[in-house]
Amino acid sequence: MGKTQKTKSFMLRVDADLMDAIEKWAADEFRSTNGQIAYLLDQALKKSGRAPRRSSGPTE
Repeated sequence: MGKTQKTKSFMLRVDADLMDAIEKWAADEFRSTNGQIAYLLDQALKKSGRAPRRSSGPTE
């Protein structure tokens, strides 16, 4: 079976021009806008060394 992850929903206010750029970028990479924002946040956390540690379970 696949991994289960908890997700949280929240409202985010973003400048219209910034949102347009994110939407275009998401479309260019065949992601949803939400998926693109999550990807960008994940990359920023990894780059800064602040990404949450994942449990090291068995890998396939």
